[in-house]
This record gives sequence, structure tokens and C-alpha cells, in this order.
Amino acid sequence: MIDFLFKSTLSLTVLLAVYHLLLEKEKMHQFNRFYLLFGILFSFTIPFITIEVIREIPHQEITPSVIPSIIPMEGATSMPIIENPTNYWLIAAWSLYGVITLVLLVRFILNIWKLNARTKSNSTIDYKNAKLVLLKEKTLPYTFLNTIFINETDYHNRKIEAELYTHELIHVDQKHTLDILFIETVKVIFWFNPIFIFYKKAIQLNHEFLADEKVVKSYNNVPFYQSLLLSKTNESQPFYLTSNLTYSVTKKRLVMMTKNTSLSKSILKKLVLIPFFSGLVFISCVKKTDQKTPLDNAKETTKSNTVNEQRKDTYYAGVQVIVRDQNKKLLLNKKYEALTQDEKSKYLIFETKHYPEKRKPTKEELENLINKKDCSFSLDGFILTNSQKELLLHTEIATISGGFVQEKYRTKDSPEKFHYSLATTSYYEKEKKRNNPEKFPGDTIEITFSVNATQNQKKEEIITKTNGKETEKKEPLFNTSELTQQPEFPGGDRKFDEFFDKNMKKPKGLLESNEVHITFQIEKDGSLSNIRAQSRTGHIANEEVVRVLELSPKWKPGEINYKAVTVLYNTNLAFGSGEKH
Repeated sequence: MIDFLFKSTLSLTVLLAVYHLLLEKEKMHQFNRFYLLFGILFSFTIPFITIEVIREIPHQEITPSVIPSIIPMEGATSMPIIENPTNYWLIAAWSLYGVITLVLLVRFILNIWKLNARTKSNSTIDYKNAKLVLLKEKTLPYTFLNTIFINETDYHNRKIEAELYTHELIHVDQKHTLDILFIETVKVIFWFNPIFIFYKKAIQLNHEFLADEKVVKSYNNVPFYQSLLLSKTNESQPFYLTSNLTYSVTKKRLVMMTKNTSLSKSILKKLVLIPFFSGLVFISCVKKTDQKTPLDNAKETTKSNTVNEQRKDTYYAGVQVIVRDQNKKLLLNKKYEALTQDEKSKYLIFETKHYPEKRKPTKEELENLINKKDCSFSLDGFILTNSQKELLLHTEIATISGGFVQEKYRTKDSPEKFHYSLATTSYYEKEKKRNNPEKFPGDTIEITFSVNATQNQKKEEIITKTNGKETEKKEPLFNTSELTQQPEFPGGDRKFDEFFDKNMKKPKGLLESNEVHITFQIEKDGSLSNIRAQSRTGHIANEEVVRVLELSPKWKPGEINYKAVTVLYNTNLAFGSGEKH
């Protein structure tokens, strides 16, 4: 919204300044009328236009220090889910905007109703292509749509000059009221922006230029018409939605009646507008995007894949890999080194994870947080009591994280609206090492691998023949980091947790702390396939997790640029609690 207001106001201001500097003083009023209206529409449209300019940049080497380490297989700690607190100032601002807009809208509608009421309650006469409404009160002629309001006595006594009728008929013929209704509607919506006040003045003055030009051409008596206008300057206009000949009777109108603009000068000034419009488009719409060349992207992907494979080999080195299907049938039982490359890719999970950098709080920041109401703290994983909070000022803190806690995540023991987790240097380094192990923490890994039956029939690889040999054609598979729209369980993460709590049955003998790492594919239609559960707890836990996932309803699929794609999705599950990490 801020971006829209800034870009549109910038465009409106520039175009109005150009109008006053180059166009207003020239006798090309029809073009000026179009320019003013188009300028408003152009300014409203320009914030929604984006012209992307791709700039190729040279390839940068990825050093080992920036390669994130693997996702841990166990012991992951969950952090509080945070969101921004309610912004009451924003709510108050929108409420104020709504009230003022409503008042202005009622005023706008009320003026239209009054004009219609005047038409119905007074005598009317058809006059050429307009309708004359005869009013009892003393007034100058004024126009609304195809209706001209005049004084009844002046009409019957023939005291209204022919020039005045012609002037008002021009407003009717050229439908000037529609311009006024348009700018007034814009002012109701954007009442806080004063630029539209100046646009309305420019539009109304241009209407008078148009009407004056027609009168001068019709009667060819400029001195008389100028005297007539000056004699009417003390009359007031009753409605702000009408066109009236006394509007801005200034030196500008009197001078304009005797002025001429050559055709060459008119064309030149119109051509000068092109750079201004082009400049506004460039400033507001052009967005530069850095992109590596296809060759560089291929090199980087190849190098990244090579590094990941090397880390994967180190991580699983010496581990006995046991794979069963959902029916407990043994599919594979080998040392990692004996696996083929296809078996490593098909059964073993290997994802990367970024560990947050240190963020050391200042003493002033800590003091402000400690004095903050409705706020809880934990230090090195332990919840602090109110009396222990002061210890934070005398402890060497390495990092802090946290913020506002959504109501659904507050508990009876921790009802506070805010929670901050702090860690000392030794604890931070220990947790960082535990969350980024270089070696799988065990000698044996058991995996349950499941392919959804119906999906398997749909997902069966398409076999084609090339040079007499059968080759496989597979759907491209994307990681969640590559998506523009993440996949989602119906109802979100909370419903996913509830789904697991409702359907999962904990096998006897398993501890609550046992954790299973799950990976599955979310197809374009939202169904799940290639479900894998991996843990050190044994195949019983894995099988139960896979069984529950096979009951899952279809997800909202992941998307890249609004197009559904097949996604590799992974998460950790603290078995028995239904808690994802």
C-alpha cells in the first residue's frame, strides 16, 4: 500500500507540474482534458507494472564455510512459533480512514440527491439537447449532466444572454460533469492526498477554457463576452459538482480568449511529453534482477551436488542400512559403502540445515526485556523464575531469540505473551555441534519405504524407447527452498499435528523422546508418495509413521510461479506427541 501511494503520488505530481509548465497556457484544450484524466489513470496503474531487467553476473565460488550442515537425525529442539503482535495504531488509522471516507461519501451522494430533487420540484423546459430547470431563487446558470439550472424570472424576462446559454450547452454536449464526478470519486477515496484538489481545479478551469472557446467562435465578440464575465464575478456557485461560468474568472481565462497556438508548437509540446512518461515508467516499473549465466548455474549445481555427496558419504560411513516396506518385507540390508548410487538416492535422507548465527544482546536491551510485562525467559534450555531474571544481567550471553507467542501455543505453565530464549557461549557451541553432526549417531539405521498404491500407478515411470533401448522419463522433483508457494496440509501445520495425534498409535516399549525423520513426495495433485521414515528406534516406529501418512488427505501442492510441481518434503516427528520440528 505504501509503495502504491508513493509511486502514484510521484507520478501525479510530476504530470501535474508538466501540465502547468507546458500545456495549460496553450490553446489545445481538448488534448489537455485528455491529458489530465489520463494522467490520473496512468498514475494509478503504474505501481502495478513491473518490467524485469535481467543482469547477468559472474559466477562466485562457494566456500566450505558457507555450506550448511545436514539436518540432525535426533535431538532437535523446537523453538516457540512467533508472530508480530497486533498493531493497534494501524487498526486506529484504518478506522479513522473509514470514518472520514464514509462522511465524504455521504456528502457526495447527498449533493447528487439535492440536484435531482431540484430537478423534480421545479418546472422544466426542453431546450435543444438539454433540459432547463427554472428555479425560484436568484442564481447564475449552472450545469449538471444534461440539465441547466437557471432563474425562472430571468428566463421569462429574457435577461439571460445567448452567450450564457451557449456556454452551458458546451458543458452538456462535452459531458464535463462526468469529469467532475470522476475526480470527486477519487477525492472521496484518497481524501488524504491534497494533489487531487489541484487536479480538480485544473480540470474545471480547462472546462471553462473549452466553453469560452466555443462562445468566442460562435459570436465573434470577445470584448462583450469578457465584459459579461466580469459583470457576473460576484455570483456564487451553489454546488461543487456543477459546471458554472463564473468558475475562476481570472486573468487566465480572459487572456486565453485572444491567444492562439500554432500547430507546430502544439505538436512539439506533445512530443516533449514522451520523455516524462518514459522516465516515470523507468523509475517506477523497472526492476533489475541479477542472474548467473546458464553455464555458471550448471557449474555451481554440479559442484554443490559433489560436495553434498562427499558429506553424505562421510556422514553414513560404516553404517548398516536396513530397509523394509510398509508390509515389513526386507528390501535391503547392506553397509552404506555397498549401496549403489541409486539405492543411496532412493532410500537415504540427506538434507541441509542452516544453524542461526549468534546475536548478542546489549545490556540496555536485556534490562528493557527484563522489565517487560507478560514475558518469560529460558537460559540454556531452562525456564527462569521471576527471581532468576536478574541473573541474565550478570551472565555472558552469546545469543538471544524469540518474541511474541501466538495464543494457541501458550500453556497453563507458560501463559506469557512473549518468550525469549538465551544461551551462553558454551551451550551455544555445544548445541551447534549437536545440531550439525558430521557422523550419523549410531551403527545401524532402519528405514521404512512406502509408495502409495494408487499414486504408484499414476506415477509409474513413463517408458520410452531411444535407439532401441528403454529409458526412464521422470517428473522433475523440487526442494521446498526452490518454491514460490509452499505445500500445505489442509488447515495448516496445527491440523497436521492434530491429524497425527488422532491417528497414531504408539507401539509398546517406545519412549516419548524417540524421533523419526520423515520424507515424502507431494505430487501435483496433492497426494503423497515415496514415503520414507528413518530413525534409530527401529522399523516398528517407522512403520507406524508411514501407516499414518498413508491416511493423509491430499495436500495443497507446492508451486513455482503459480504452477503445481512435485515436491520433496521432510520433517521431524517426536514419536507419540505429534509434534513436528
